[in-house]
Amino acid sequence: MRSVAILGYPGVQALDLVGPFEVFTGASMYLQGLGKSGYDVRVVTCGGAPATTGTGLALLAEPLPDPHASLDTVVLPGGSGLDDARADADLLAWVKAVSGRARRVVSVCTGAFLAAEAGLLDGCRATTHWAFADRLAREFPSVTVDPEPIFVRSNERTWTAAGVTAGIDLALSLVEDDHGTDAAQTVARWLVMYLRRPGGQTQFAAPVWMPRARRAPIREVQEGIEAEPAGAHSIAELARRAAMSPRHFTRVFTDEVGEAPGAYVERIRTEAARRQLEETDDTVTVIAARCGFGSAETLRRNFVRRLGVSPDQYRRTFA
Repeated sequence: MRSVAILGYPGVQALDLVGPFEVFTGASMYLQGLGKSGYDVRVVTCGGAPATTGTGLALLAEPLPDPHASLDTVVLPGGSGLDDARADADLLAWVKAVSGRARRVVSVCTGAFLAAEAGLLDGCRATTHWAFADRLAREFPSVTVDPEPIFVRSNERTWTAAGVTAGIDLALSLVEDDHGTDAAQTVARWLVMYLRRPGGQTQFAAPVWMPRARRAPIREVQEGIEAEPAGAHSIAELARRAAMSPRHFTRVFTDEVGEAPGAYVERIRTEAARRQLEETDDTVTVIAARCGFGSAETLRRNFVRRLGVSPDQYRRTFA
């Protein structure tokens, strides 16, 4: 049996904890039916107190196991109580100690902050919930934060998953690594989930709020792009509106907005197309023309590059 310890603490996110729990226990049921060993899964907390979630659920738990005992997998969930958990010296010491012995340590959502606090992500690429990616990068500059993937193998022993349900995706992948695709696929079917969902987490993120430029001419250019995404927004035309040379305009726009003019135009057009795909039944060809992409193929390439899915896949998910 592979031992799995899922950490609980006051304010833990319920699904960060329960999602991986259900995957590992579901895999055990499947494997036992084949006469094979599965997982011994336990929720553990300081002192064995119930793990009280941010929404008020109280989950039974066992005391933290001896960090020098033989543990296969440790799961670090996120939640509203994460900052208090990071500040708990005893809990952090346990995470550091157990990570040196366990075969792998897995963070889910903002659990990446706890992994980073313990030094598990130094010099590594990691992910977390898209809404907290910038904060993780600010607080831990030694970590390369990628807000796009559903999960990342950050190093040989540490994995990080994006927000909430991404813990299920990662747990399914770990079951597949341990016991093969049939086991993981069966559990995914029971949970009515993809074994590997299409695209990354950017497709689920809220539209990005772009900062307003300080200079009035640049602000007016921004507003013009947003008001008419399909308009003629070449660098020369935008510079003319701002009464600047193209080179000077590009430099000033990038400094004030944080993104080059061409990339900004593409982002605004993408967000406009996202809304059209969600709210209308118009064809992709019509939406592409209306939002300034010209052709359905250009829109498709842009969506795949920026969101990781095609327009048709996006519409099926979010319309």
